[in-house]
Amino acid sequence: MPAYWLARSKINDPVEYKKYTDQVPAIMAKFGGKLLARGGRFQVLEGPEKFKRFVVIEFPTLEQAVACQQSPEYQAASAFRKSGAGEVELVIVEGGDATVI
Repeated sequence: MPAYWLARSKINDPVEYKKYTDQVPAIMAKFGGKLLARGGRFQVLEGPEKFKRFVVIEFPTLEQAVACQQSPEYQAASAFRKSGAGEVELVIVEGGDATVI
């Protein structure tokens, strides 16, 4: 069953943040990740409007999504973001029965 990274982010330093985002696509691909949405138009319907960038990435399984986030490669790349270049909320959710909400 597929799983999805749902990320909300705020970029504080675009130059440093780019050092992170330049590495992530290749890392995701190693774990079967497929970018579904990044940036673009959005509308916050509920919750804080602190975050101005939204990302959705599909992985084949929850385990692969978690393994990608916990991989040494991703952790090294995310160090650029975690140094203050950006703030992120990341949730990994497994796809399920879309008829039940």
